Amino acid sequence: MNATLTPPRLNPSPLWGEGRVRGVCENLRDYARQLRQAHNPIELTLWFHLRDRRLDGFKFRRQHPIGPYIVDFCCPEAWLAIELDGGQHALRRDADARRTEFLVAQGYRVLRFWNNEVSDNLQGVLYRIRETLSRCHPHPDPLPGRERGLGPR
Repeated sequence: MNATLTPPRLNPSPLWGEGRVRGVCENLRDYARQLRQAHNPIELTLWFHLRDRRLDGFKFRRQHPIGPYIVDFCCPEAWLAIELDGGQHALRRDADARRTEFLVAQGYRVLRFWNNEVSDNLQGVLYRIRETLSRCHPHPDPLPGRERGLGPR
C-alpha cells in the first residue's frame, strides 16, 4: 500500500460567519475519502459486517467526518460512533479522550475497540455493538403498519 494521505489543512477563520467547522469540513471530507481508499485490513473486517445494513438493519458509514474529527464507523440514526485503535493509540490517550469528549458532547455514544479485539474476538465486538444499538435506538422498521401485517385492511 503506497497511498500517501494528505491530512486536512485547518482553516481557523470562519467562513461566512458559520464557524471553523464549515471550513474544515470540506477538507475533512476529502481526507475521509482518502482514508476510505487506504484500506486497513482490520477496519475492512469489521466493515464487512457493518456495511449494507448487515447488522440488524442499521446503516453505518465508514470514515465519517463529525465536527473536526473523522470517526472510523458511524451510525447516524442511532448516534453511535465506533473507533478502532491500533498500537499508536496507547501513546495518544489524551487526544483520544478529547475526541471522545467532543463526540459525547455532540450526542454520540462512542465504542472503542483495540484492533486485536476485532481480529481475535469479532463475534464479541459485534455483540457489544448490537447491545449498544438496542439501547440507543429501537430496531428500524421502514414498513407502515398495514404492510407489516398489522392494522385494518
